Amino acid sequence: MLQSSRQPMPAESVDPEHKAFLDDYVGRLHRATAVDDGIFARISATRASWLRTREQGGRVIFVGNGGSAGIASHLAIDLAKNASVPALCFSDASMMSCLANDYGFEDWIAHAVRLNARAGDCLVAISSSGRSKNILNAVAQARKMKLDVITLSGMHTDNPLRNLGDVNFWVDSRSYNIVETTHQFWMMAAIDLVIGRAEYPAS
Repeated sequence: MLQSSRQPMPAESVDPEHKAFLDDYVGRLHRATAVDDGIFARISATRASWLRTREQGGRVIFVGNGGSAGIASHLAIDLAKNASVPALCFSDASMMSCLANDYGFEDWIAHAVRLNARAGDCLVAISSSGRSKNILNAVAQARKMKLDVITLSGMHTDNPLRNLGDVNFWVDSRSYNIVETTHQFWMMAAIDLVIGRAEYPAS
């Protein structure tokens, strides 16, 4: 077996500029994920909404774009598999391209909701900026169908998604990666609150 001749880099040899950047970066994450009773109440309300959705025979539908779509898919899988709450994410490329082609990108998720959602479902709408037209239109469609809505946004205090849900989460950060990480952390906390444990087997 070939072995590398390179010696491991000592942990203490960090470029001072990199350390300054990372100290600031981690500080931003700590501030964004800092919780208070308001966040605890929203996470608890999210748990209640998801359990009510399950009791009504509904499903939790997660939607997002880009990184938020990846988070939506991850959350849907974990909520269904680990917390036994039926969940799905509109991530099928054929559905996306079909509906975007027929109705336009800004309306494809709204039409996915129209075609697939039913009474008793809950929509979780994720947009870091809170300004994505397709997410806003999906929330409007969910409201027409009288679905529960949970929103996750960040960036500016006046973003239009911030107050459209029954439960609204907002991250006080202008960094997309910090906002997305915080969204996932809060929703994972809600999933684990449904389960009632922070540690459990993967299957």
